[in-house]
Amino acid sequence: MDAIVLGPGDGEVVVDTPERSIVLKAGLDQLTLSEFRYGPGMRGPVPHVHHRHVDGFYVLEGELQVLLGHDWKRVVAGPRTLVLIPPRVLHTFANDSNAHARFLNIHAPDGGFLDVLHGDRSGFDNEDWPDDPGRPAADATVASPTGGERLERDDRVVTIKGDAGDVSILEIEFEPTFSVDPHEHADHVDAFWVLDGQVEFTVGDDVVLAGAGSFVAAPPAVRHGFATPGPGRATLLNLHAPDAGFAASVRSQ
Repeated sequence: MDAIVLGPGDGEVVVDTPERSIVLKAGLDQLTLSEFRYGPGMRGPVPHVHHRHVDGFYVLEGELQVLLGHDWKRVVAGPRTLVLIPPRVLHTFANDSNAHARFLNIHAPDGGFLDVLHGDRSGFDNEDWPDDPGRPAADATVASPTGGERLERDDRVVTIKGDAGDVSILEIEFEPTFSVDPHEHADHVDAFWVLDGQVEFTVGDDVVLAGAGSFVAAPPAVRHGFATPGPGRATLLNLHAPDAGFAASVRSQ
């Protein structure tokens, strides 16, 4: 399978109306990632649970309101907030603000969500209004813009925003001229969303310069690496699906 390399705004447009838009960035067995835009007052689905996959939201702009658990914990998530919801935690979401909200939606593994985006819900791992109240809201991860497990290194700052087994999500701020040599993973997807600065990605035999809003994903066995050419720092959102021990390896460095 080839790498996915997308510039800002690129991807498969699933919906595009004044009220909302959905752009599919990656539809892989291990990870489906979509960029959503919700207009003021836009409501999400009815409260539901997933039994076999993680659902997550990372806010890029505006505010997203997320309700969690049978006790209806309300989270107001602003930019660079992550809400990561494990199986059997009841949830829904909406934009209750007066401005547009833009956020990444993460399903890991896919759980049939890619088919949902294409109009087929028949195989979706989803139960609306379940009779079983499920797990409490406290089982979900909520990492504020400054939250998460912050690990400072000489040439980078790594913040583990969430680690749910099926996916780990990290913010990494790199000093100029940092690099990771091209490599492959046999057992998981390695994906990157550029938050700030410029990053030079190696994908296969190609080298691509990517700015803020760009997305790159390397499925298993796809050669990839990156460097930060400067002149300033670069910040990446890095997703591993499944985690496959990556978060633990970062902690041990």
